[in-house]
Order: sequence, then structure tokens, then C-alpha cells
Amino acid sequence: MKQFDLLTNLPGRQASSGQSITNPGHATRKPPTGSSKRALLPGIDGFFDGTLRYVPDFVAERDSAKLFAALRTSLQWQSDTIKVYGKWHVIPRLQALYGLPDAGYQYSGKYMAPLPLTEELAHLSALCSRFAGVEFNSVLANLYRDGQDCMGFHSDDEPELGHNPVIASLTLGATRRFDLIHKKQAVKLQLDLPSGSLLVMQGTTQQHWQHGIARIKRPVAERINLTFRRIKGKRTSVIESDKIQK
Repeated sequence: MKQFDLLTNLPGRQASSGQSITNPGHATRKPPTGSSKRALLPGIDGFFDGTLRYVPDFVAERDSAKLFAALRTSLQWQSDTIKVYGKWHVIPRLQALYGLPDAGYQYSGKYMAPLPLTEELAHLSALCSRFAGVEFNSVLANLYRDGQDCMGFHSDDEPELGHNPVIASLTLGATRRFDLIHKKQAVKLQLDLPSGSLLVMQGTTQQHWQHGIARIKRPVAERINLTFRRIKGKRTSVIESDKIQK
């Protein structure tokens, strides 16, 4: 890259924290039965019905701040609306879609056409594709301006994403808590995602779980999330079905 060379912790290299860079979820592990209480699971050690791969420092610390600043100023952020239960609402964050020309999708009744990948996004897409083993062709950038910006619970399970899609989520900027709730069992998992971290959801994760980012009251700096996907077909229906959080 012209501005800076990204230093990433890819397979075969030890993460700077000294921990394993890949922590797969345990697809065969089941939570204790006989309790109706919601289980708060720190980290991803208790994950089941799917696979998570988490790298806390996928992008090296020295580069994450530079990358955040570059994307914050160069991406074409926009405020969109979404129709929920027959009413239009402003989406509680800014977003921008980038990718190949055939990787757009229909979002709440309107077609969202992807912009050409910037140099930084193309480089990150290649790195994430290499790590995940999937050739991503679309990236949805979300800008969380403060603690009031959020993402409603949803699953990325549309047919155009294919069977058991691989979703790679890269965080830059402020740390926000990522929530997962099981669709059938009273289980909730929470994971704080720091700047430079990469979370890959794969296997049957989208079949069994919903994920989201909740509002918080305390002051928090801006966060950029880049979600890489492989779109199959010319157009896809809504990928992120937000539920407006009150």
C-alpha cells in the first residue's frame, strides 16, 4: 500500500499477545440443561452450534490507527433509512458499501449498489480472504459515531450468501461489545472487539445465532467495522435486518 504496509497476524505467525491466533468455536459442545436463566459467556470458549475464529490483533497496533484515519476520511459515508414494521427509521450509524459490480443487494426495498474498492479495502479484503479461505467480493463499512449508534440483532443467512456463509468482521477504532444470542436456547455470548481484531463467523453460526451491537450510555470514541462477505448472484435481499433499538 502507498500510505503504509499493513502488518497482520496471519496463520503461521504468532500473534503479538503470545496466544493462539485461531480460537474455533466448539460445534459439538452444548450448554448445561435444566436452567432457564440466560448464560453470560465471556469470550468464545462457550460457543457451540457453529464456528468462530478470533484474532485480537489481526491488524498490528501500529497500523490500526492509521487505517482508521484513512477510512474515516476516504469512504463515502451515508445515512440510510430502513423500513421496520411499516415505518421508516434512520439507521443508527453511517455506512458505505464497496465491492465488485455484481455484489450489490436490495436493502429494505431499495437497491444498494457497491462502490469500487478503495486501495485500503482491496488490500484488507485480500488479507481477510486469505485468512478465511473465501474470496470475498463485498464489504459493508459501518461507522459507529458514539455509544448511541448500534446494530440490531440479525443473522446473515440470506440464500445469496450460500449455505453456511463465511462472514469476516474487522474492527478499527473504539472497542465495542459484540453480542450473540442463540435462536432456540437461552444463551448469550459477549465479546469485546478491540481495534485491529478480526472475528470470522462460519459453519452453522448463521443458522443458530443472531448477532448485534447494543447501545451504551458511557462516552465512547468512533468505531469502524468492516464486514466482508461473498455475494453469490447479481443481487441479494437485505443482509442486515435491523431491529430499531429503543
